[in-house]
Amino acid sequence: MDNNKRRDFLKNLGTLGLGLSSVSTLSSFSMETEHTKGEKTIETIGANGEKTTTISILQTTDVHCQIHPHDELFWENEKIVFRKTGGYAQMATMLKNYKIKNKNTFIIDTGDMFQGSALSVKTTGEVFVPILNALDYNLYLPGNWEVIYGKRKMQNLLGSLNAPKICANMYHDLGEGKRGELIFQPYHIWTVAGAKIGFLGYTDPLVPIRQSPNYSKGILYTKPEENLAHYIDVLKNQEQCSFVIILSHLGLSQQIALANMQDCKGVDYILGGDTHERIRKPIVCKYSKVVEPGAFGSFIGKLDLTIKNGIVVNENYELLEVNATKIKPDVKIQKLLKDKESLYKAEIDTVVGYSTIPLYRYFVVENPIDTMIVNSLHWRFPEIDVVLSNGFRFCPPRATADHTGNIPITVGYIFDMLPVDSVVRTAKATGKQLQDWLERELNNVFSKDASKRLGGWVVKFKGMQMSFNAFAEMGKRVQSLTVKGMPIDLNKQYSILACERDGDPEDMLCRLKGVTDAKNTGVTLHKVMKEYLLVNSPVTPSPEKNAVILDAKPTLLSQVTDVDYTFK
Repeated sequence: MDNNKRRDFLKNLGTLGLGLSSVSTLSSFSMETEHTKGEKTIETIGANGEKTTTISILQTTDVHCQIHPHDELFWENEKIVFRKTGGYAQMATMLKNYKIKNKNTFIIDTGDMFQGSALSVKTTGEVFVPILNALDYNLYLPGNWEVIYGKRKMQNLLGSLNAPKICANMYHDLGEGKRGELIFQPYHIWTVAGAKIGFLGYTDPLVPIRQSPNYSKGILYTKPEENLAHYIDVLKNQEQCSFVIILSHLGLSQQIALANMQDCKGVDYILGGDTHERIRKPIVCKYSKVVEPGAFGSFIGKLDLTIKNGIVVNENYELLEVNATKIKPDVKIQKLLKDKESLYKAEIDTVVGYSTIPLYRYFVVENPIDTMIVNSLHWRFPEIDVVLSNGFRFCPPRATADHTGNIPITVGYIFDMLPVDSVVRTAKATGKQLQDWLERELNNVFSKDASKRLGGWVVKFKGMQMSFNAFAEMGKRVQSLTVKGMPIDLNKQYSILACERDGDPEDMLCRLKGVTDAKNTGVTLHKVMKEYLLVNSPVTPSPEKNAVILDAKPTLLSQVTDVDYTFK
């Protein structure tokens, strides 16, 4: 609608028989301006003729290649509830519908797009390029798992996506600690409704520590605060952005810590990822607000901004559930998924065992999935004193029984639980090494300094029993520690078992440094799991309280406890 027509429209309102003496008695009214393909622009005209426009930013993150709807766990009234959520075809329908409702919609994904399923492993992520392109994203941020197939493959995969990629803390490693150029552009600007919205990207600088070092070989990571203030200055003062958003894959604790730093002054929002948290109400920090929209395609974050005269004058955030039972799947995406999966579907859907209880991995301390993993390792290697499993959070739940009355465990689901089929490795460590290591691992999860928390949960184990205070001082959390029912002997050598991490030193196992007599067993995690299920199915992997938290409920669902947020 041009200016002349708008003036005529406003003038005529007073003669429509509505009982209004003049336009000035109307405070405001809304209209949806038609555009091509049925898309609309949400605008409001005030009594003085000033126009405001609402724009929408939609965020997905940590989908981890979960292409189909799945059982999702919700914590409601202190109980577990499961609902079907997610699926790329269902996500596509929601994204498309919101774009039709508002032409000024910008769709982003903040990482972990190419890792997390059998289909991703078997195609080294390539099958997801046309899927992501078909979803019509506007901007991407690489996550910590984008490096799973190596630096060059990461560049090829992300480079094949149609939309821009941003990240201001991933550099080419020129060797000997020399830093080259940024691998991706540091920021992106969306000019819309007379305003400039600046997006600045940061991924997790702890990738070489959290994951196998060889995955990220050739990449140098820096902390966001090294150049954050510089880029905020560029966006605010040089580019004249009226609103600045950080796209982040740092994890909720790190994102909150960043939002409380002086360096973050000038950032309005941090749209985060990595720890699969479900922020329904923005966490208000000293300088910025922080949100994170869950994982596995179960949710879409929606930030609405109202713009007047090139300035953002209002905002609203909500977390949208992708309810797979209520959303009609997009036909085009559904056909694309079927075509891409067809070659591998028979193997992915092959049942290798059953569970009598739902499988999930959401609680910080112990979960059925990890219990099943350490049970299988202990079954295969009963002579080992302590078997270990990393504190992962990824893997969607599985709670739906089939015709047997039990919950099927497929080849595909083993990949969901363990996307990296690592070799099982044994070593020896003293009781003191184990105790000190547990203190470090607990600090990684519960450190009072949020910037020192890693993204994973409490490490899992069998053969060892520990009670601990999560919120005690560093080095004083472990309250009791036994191995095979006996108090740990700090001077004794214990046999331990975990998975080999590609690129770790010979004397490191599961981030435990200084181990001795390290040997590969010749079998992989997947092989152990399949053998265990073949013999023992159906299994009932109820958590065994090998780790007991003393100063919080065992149902703790987040390492973040000092802000206005509850995982549900």
